[in-house]
Amino acid sequence: MAYPSVTAPYGLLPINLIGGQVFAGATRQIPIASNSATAIFYGDVVKLANTGLLVQDTGTDAATPVGVLLGCSYTDPTYGKTFRQYYPGAVNASDIVAFVADDPDQLFKVAVVSGTTVVTYVNRTSVGNNALLVQNVGSTITGNSAVAILATTATTNTYPIRIIDVVPETAIAGNPGSFTEVIVKWNVPTTGAVGGHQYTQATGV
Repeated sequence: MAYPSVTAPYGLLPINLIGGQVFAGATRQIPIASNSATAIFYGDVVKLANTGLLVQDTGTDAATPVGVLLGCSYTDPTYGKTFRQYYPGAVNASDIVAFVADDPDQLFKVAVVSGTTVVTYVNRTSVGNNALLVQNVGSTITGNSAVAILATTATTNTYPIRIIDVVPETAIAGNPGSFTEVIVKWNVPTTGAVGGHQYTQATGV
């Protein structure tokens, strides 16, 4: 079967870990505050607030992620214990728990965009460069994120994410050195700067 055409961003999808280690679906359960207003979608970037609770990370060049959201659970007053693909926002419950892929060594597949949601490509030469996150609002129909990375990459050491490979199946016909999806990892924050995984930030949250 042919690889599906990438027509829109879909967030950051965990695939495996650095060194080819298997991602077995392990997540950390992190609470979300009752009535937290912001919806967080499957594959959205999230971070720890200084309250110890989870919030969406809307950073682009200086995101400080703890990982990505892979669903949530809470007790609904009508339906009881509820599991959802995404956190819809404004949930009045005292036991909201997010499932977060929080491993600093996690690798993700992500789409490349030219600005917001228009899918474009990077060349193989972008491997090893750092990238900016593009923060789009996810879908309340599918529950999926629309976060992507910007096609313009750089060696800027404060950017939060590193391209470590391309997805070969997304090579553009007639332009085999260009790819619409890449594999990325979180960067380690540089001294005195933000932009990288929270667990590796020596100054804490």
